[in-house]
Amino acid sequence: MKSITVQNLANQFKLEIVAGAECLDREISRSRAHRPGLEFVGYFEFFPMERVQILGRKEINYLLQLSVEERLLHIGNIVKYHPPCFIVTAGQQEIPYLMKFCDEEGIPLLRTPDSTVEFIAKLDGYLMKALAPEQSIHGVCVNVSGIGILLRGKSGVGKSETAHTLIRRGHRLVADDIVVLRKLGPALLLGSHNETTREFLALRSVGLINVVRQYGRRAFQDETRIVLDIELTTWREGDLSNALELEPRFTDYMGVQVPHMQIPLQPGRDVAGLIEAAANNWYLKQNGYSAAEEFMERIQNAME
Repeated sequence: MKSITVQNLANQFKLEIVAGAECLDREISRSRAHRPGLEFVGYFEFFPMERVQILGRKEINYLLQLSVEERLLHIGNIVKYHPPCFIVTAGQQEIPYLMKFCDEEGIPLLRTPDSTVEFIAKLDGYLMKALAPEQSIHGVCVNVSGIGILLRGKSGVGKSETAHTLIRRGHRLVADDIVVLRKLGPALLLGSHNETTREFLALRSVGLINVVRQYGRRAFQDETRIVLDIELTTWREGDLSNALELEPRFTDYMGVQVPHMQIPLQPGRDVAGLIEAAANNWYLKQNGYSAAEEFMERIQNAME
C-alpha cells in the first residue's frame, strides 16, 4: 500500500508545525480526512483512526465549552488511537491542551489558515492522487480536444512523431516515453508524466524538444483522464480491418477497462487525423450516438 509522511503533507500545504515536530515521519496511507465529531462525544464504533484528523471551528469550540476535566477526557480518548496527525484549520490559537497531548503521545499537530471546508477539499484531492495505485507504461499520452488518449506501439513506430503532429494541430502533450497511470476510482484512470520528462518530446533525427518553449503553454498539460487506448502498429499487406467494428475491445489497466483500437501505419496515412476522428467518435458514443449502429439499422431497414 502506498503512503506519504506527515512531513510530505506539511511541505505540500505549507502547514505550521505546532507540536510533535520530531514525529513528522509518521505515515499516512488512507485518503480522505476525518472530522472527529461523534468521537468527541464518546462514539468510537466506526472511528477511522488511520486517517488525518481535522479540527475545525465546530470541534474546537465544542472542546472549549467543556470543563477542563471533560476536555482532557475527550481528547485523551481520541489521542490514544494514535492517528497519523491532527490539523487545526482557520488558524485557531486556543489549543494549548491539544499541544500538550500531542507532544506527550508523539502525534504531529499542524495548523493551516484555510477554512475547514476549503482545506478538506484540497487535502482529499491531494491524498487521492498521492495514494492512488500507480503503474508506469511505455508510450505517449496526449489530450485531443479534451479527451485523454494513450498512444502505444513498438519503439520507433512513430508515437512521438504522431504526438508532435497533434500538438501542431492545437492539441496537448501530457507525457512522452513514460506515462504514469493512477487509478482514482473503479472506472477513473489518470495519465501523467514522471516529472523528469515534463514538457519534453523526443523526436527521432531531431532530438528532445520542449513543447512549451516551442508552441506555448497551450501545448502541454500535467494530467488527463484516459478514455482511449490506441495502439500504432506496422501496416501488413493482406491484413483485414473491419471498418464496422461493433464489438468493442478493451485494455485493462489496474482493473480499469479502457476502450482499445489499433491504427496500422502506412506512408501517406494521416494518423493524427485518424486519432482526432477516434476521439470525436468516442465523444459521440458517450452521448448515445454510434455511426456503425446507425449504418447497420439503415441496412436492416433496406432489407425489410
